[in-house]
Amino acid sequence: MDSTLSRFAWLGHAALRIVSGFLFACHGAQKVFGAFGGFGDAGGPAGMGSLPWIAGVIELIGGTLIALGVRTQLVAFICSGEMAAAYFMAHQPHGLLPIQNHGELAVSYCFIFLFLATNGGGTLSLERGGR
Repeated sequence: MDSTLSRFAWLGHAALRIVSGFLFACHGAQKVFGAFGGFGDAGGPAGMGSLPWIAGVIELIGGTLIALGVRTQLVAFICSGEMAAAYFMAHQPHGLLPIQNHGELAVSYCFIFLFLATNGGGTLSLERGGR
């Protein structure tokens, strides 16, 4: 592997974790609080206790913990599973491929979080003391 690329791998790993965790938490805030334009056609929060609201809680808490690098492997594993379930429940029935059923984001999050579940939070995570 090129030594220049491998020298900065830690930074790419940290950026992937922080940015994807933050964006995932924003999706949760949409569903739980109605933030950022809200959830669904009505644009408000999802109904408390509904499946989208429960997904939003997982996304909000999970995304925040992933961005901070706290219990990254466990939390990323849970979030990866949530995205796999979301894909097969909400997207796959509308077409075979993600490009057809608008499931690209769910698949992307699923595999980003699977990477983090198997590789940990890396540097700049709170679980590693910021190193």
